[in-house]
Amino acid sequence: MAAQLLQVLTFALIGFCLILIVEGLVYALFPDKMKALLKRVTEVPVTALRSGGLIAAVGGFGLLWLIRL
Repeated sequence: MAAQLLQVLTFALIGFCLILIVEGLVYALFPDKMKALLKRVTEVPVTALRSGGLIAAVGGFGLLWLIRL
């Protein structure tokens, strides 16, 4: 049981690290475009942002889980 929990926590940490890498690279390589994008995001309805975020989170988790197999 403890070994499975450790695997799940390791899996979650790997996912978090991947997010940090991608986010950091995007802001480092395209800071001006990210500023413009963030201005445009304020015009998007909250429900669309929430739905898109949920789809991205579930999709990313699913992909990491498949890769782990």
